[in-house]
Amino acid sequence: MGGSVPTTAFLDLRKGDNLTIKVEVRNGNLEQAMRVLKRKVQKEGLVKEIKERQYYSKPSEIKREAKKQGIKNTLKRMKKLERIRGF
Repeated sequence: MGGSVPTTAFLDLRKGDNLTIKVEVRNGNLEQAMRVLKRKVQKEGLVKEIKERQYYSKPSEIKREAKKQGIKNTLKRMKKLERIRGF
C-alpha cells in the first residue's frame, strides 16, 4: 500500500456547473485528507452558499444583508487602519 490514492468529490451546487474538488489520500491517512477537503470546501465558499440556498430570501432581504455586510467590512477596515497608523 505505498503511494497515494486520488479521491475526487463531485459537488453539483450551481446550475449546469460541475465543481470538482480533488484530494489525495496519502499513506492511508484519511483524517488528513478530510481536513484538506474541509479546508478547500470552506475556501470555495460552498458551506456559505448551501446555507444561503437552504431557504428563500427575498431580493430586498439580500440587498439589506449586502449593505449590512458592506458597512461591517468598512468599519473593520477603518479599525485596522487606525491600529496600523496608531491613532
